[in-house]
Amino acid sequence: MIHETPTSIEPAAPFQPVLTRHADAETCADPSSVMKLLADSDRTADGFTCYRSTFAKGAVGAPAHFHTKATELFFVISGSLQVLVGEEITLLNTGDFLAVPPHTPHAFAAAPGCEADVLFVFTPGMGRFDYLRLLGRVMRGEADAKEIAESAERFDNHYVDSPLWRAALEASA
Repeated sequence: MIHETPTSIEPAAPFQPVLTRHADAETCADPSSVMKLLADSDRTADGFTCYRSTFAKGAVGAPAHFHTKATELFFVISGSLQVLVGEEITLLNTGDFLAVPPHTPHAFAAAPGCEADVLFVFTPGMGRFDYLRLLGRVMRGEADAKEIAESAERFDNHYVDSPLWRAALEASA
């Protein structure tokens, strides 16, 4: 059997670089974190979303939830992040990376007594910046919390109950 070696490689689909300068990145804040919005799926050829969250000591972060389409990537730039993945709670420290696949319940908070600076990436992205803005408006009393539940499909963010996560948060309070 003879295998032919390709003589040319088809160029990949055009990809426009995405550059977001720190000074130009939109900042969103809620009681748990300050977020720098870096790239949303409407600006990325491959449909990813990326933002950076800085959590203060004791910040609660996100309750238990899952995504049906997106894989959520976590990279801890500094500090420590307590994370629920499925039915296990683990601690991510500076330099640690975690990828949570679709349909996997997860939650996160600054580890007890710690701050955390975390880079989040969702792939594929789904225009999540509007979701982050909505969270901030709800926390400030400018929007009704039912809007979050009504947006579950739009933002691929589905909340679930996790007694394990609730107990972990109560223990660290």
